[in-house]
Amino acid sequence: MDPIINIDRLSFHYPDGKQALFEISLQVARGEKIALVGANGAGKSTLLQHLNGIIEGSGQIRIDGLEVKKVNLGAVRALVGVVFQNPDDQLFSPTVFDDVAYGPIYQGLDKQAVKARVEQALAAVHMGDYAARNPYHLSGGEKKRIAIATVLSMQPQILVFDEPTAALDPRARRELIELLHELPQTMLIATHDLEMVKTLTPRTVMLHQGRVVADGPTAAILADEDLLKTYGLW
Repeated sequence: MDPIINIDRLSFHYPDGKQALFEISLQVARGEKIALVGANGAGKSTLLQHLNGIIEGSGQIRIDGLEVKKVNLGAVRALVGVVFQNPDDQLFSPTVFDDVAYGPIYQGLDKQAVKARVEQALAAVHMGDYAARNPYHLSGGEKKRIAIATVLSMQPQILVFDEPTAALDPRARRELIELLHELPQTMLIATHDLEMVKTLTPRTVMLHQGRVVADGPTAAILADEDLLKTYGLW
């Protein structure tokens, strides 16, 4: 089967000239859950932002066979849902329903279809009773779930997470990891949370200064003490 994500020699320079990514090539099979790990500044978030065209470098990215370029961005963004580190970046409406409904409304669905999408997305994150709540009054863990629901309501095939467990207390963190286990979508998860990586993602890709320095089974990478020490993860 063709990979659902195919990255070929991706490089990226920031406007100030600093090079953040160096000819990264990566393939992701449909349904895989993959961790992107590395010290701060390794290029994890920069890489993720290329997957739905937030930023654009050189090289080529294909999402389910569709090249990520300006003419295809609408279709690509329907395939790739991005969940940011801070859920407040995605929650801006007076009610949870309105936030989760925003994407389907933007997609042009009618009221009944929007309502069905919202109910399905909230059920998927076990927040079905929260539709009328004000998102600003929720806990950090609840906000994370609603942020995920805002993406699920658009029915993407790929979920991209940037530090999903950051700032969560132990219970909320555990519940979020359990939720991510349940979701069937292909996932790329940028994180420093190696305990989550151990339990959630069978494959790990390690970045260092914009380059892939390791790619393989999570158990083998996390067992390599010298590798983790060399790249600042021990």
